[in-house]
Amino acid sequence: MELTDLNGKRILIVGLAKTGVSLARFLGQHGAHVTISDHKSKAELSGHLELLEGLNVTMELGGHTPKTFLNQDLIVLSPGVPPHLKIFDYARSQGVFVTGELEFCAQFIKEPMIAVTGTNGKTTTTHMIYTFLQESGVKTWAGGNFGEPLSEYLIKGEKADVLVLEVSSFQLEHVQKFNPKNIVFMNLAENHLDRYRTMEEYVNAKRKVFLNTNQGTTSILNADDNAVVELARDPMVQRGRIFYFSRKPSLEPQIMNIGGAVTIKQQVRVRTGPEIEYYSVENTKMKGKHAYENIMAAILAAREHGAKHEAIQRVIENYKGMPHRLEYVRKVGGVEFYNDSKATNVHAVLRALDAFEENVILIMGGKETNLNYAPLRDKIQRKVKTLILVGEAKERINRDIGDFSETFLIGTFEEAVLIAYQKSRIGDTVLLSPGASSFDMFDSYVERGNYFKEIVNKFR
Repeated sequence: MELTDLNGKRILIVGLAKTGVSLARFLGQHGAHVTISDHKSKAELSGHLELLEGLNVTMELGGHTPKTFLNQDLIVLSPGVPPHLKIFDYARSQGVFVTGELEFCAQFIKEPMIAVTGTNGKTTTTHMIYTFLQESGVKTWAGGNFGEPLSEYLIKGEKADVLVLEVSSFQLEHVQKFNPKNIVFMNLAENHLDRYRTMEEYVNAKRKVFLNTNQGTTSILNADDNAVVELARDPMVQRGRIFYFSRKPSLEPQIMNIGGAVTIKQQVRVRTGPEIEYYSVENTKMKGKHAYENIMAAILAAREHGAKHEAIQRVIENYKGMPHRLEYVRKVGGVEFYNDSKATNVHAVLRALDAFEENVILIMGGKETNLNYAPLRDKIQRKVKTLILVGEAKERINRDIGDFSETFLIGTFEEAVLIAYQKSRIGDTVLLSPGASSFDMFDSYVERGNYFKEIVNKFR
């Protein structure tokens, strides 16, 4: 489809929020007749509606009606909208095409795209690739699931040399023609089981990123993650070139033979061409062993698009990581506070705990999403002296791991942070790493993390 084809088309956007607003602006810019449908009320969406002032948009708020869905040439879903609602099946049965924002917008983009996915580490790796390239003088745009929606790139009309996209399973559900030049797959662990009925369903959504791989595609895969290695055997993945990255020195001979990256002590060794390159990670400011995975994956992707060795080394030494991801807040009375609000699943909490040796006071809990917290038992027992639970998921978390540490179930988030501080002693670490999404108490993990920092910054 060309941009000119949008003129006069009747297009329904389902789900307002940030992506819906951006889509409406893009479609309006190109002459489409836009309708927005959202189950939330006008009052709940007031902040987003303000951003649509001046646009000729038809609104259907507080629910969805079949008539609205049938009177369209196309329906585009925001990522947060589950694709299996019956009304979508009804629209499809009547010949209306239903797609997602990523799939829809990507068809208008001719520049090479790097797609970063996986369960954890996507945002940091995406931003690091972007920073490596920008520092090297390569005009780069980053967004997708983090930052701005892809439709914002189209609205601005400024051409980049390469786009770096964080892509979630929600965005990949609708993929048919999306065809990134590079695919970075960080890891794969249980997640979003409030949206997916089984882990297999979640994996099937993720693997759609490989749907259109060809000989010109380079996939960058985590050799230390068994689920990703298993995925690499898929014939779709095998159609292109594969680079692996690993923190295991024993894998160096195999990886250097085919191309990829290995961390050995304080050095990352990378091969994307005939020569092996060396990068020091001794002075990196990022915390946690998984930081090396992010660095390796980012180097491999960025080198494919012209990032320079000197620029990459400068960034590695100065890069402090992203907010709400093992973010150092402050030290109060000999106690260090870390904000890891982005840790919304069990795998992310495991990675966070790997960054600390012992004496952790861990704050967990949030929206109930049917996750299994039992894999945390060993690390809780070895590293966590006190476990503070809050939110909808606190009962489930308590059943799974509450017996492996001194545990408290708390009513409010503020009280949870206060009790964590009261229980701490000199040399302890208070870590917010919830292992659950924020939507029981907050609008986003960002709001949750900022509130945590606000409370901590008031301690004296």
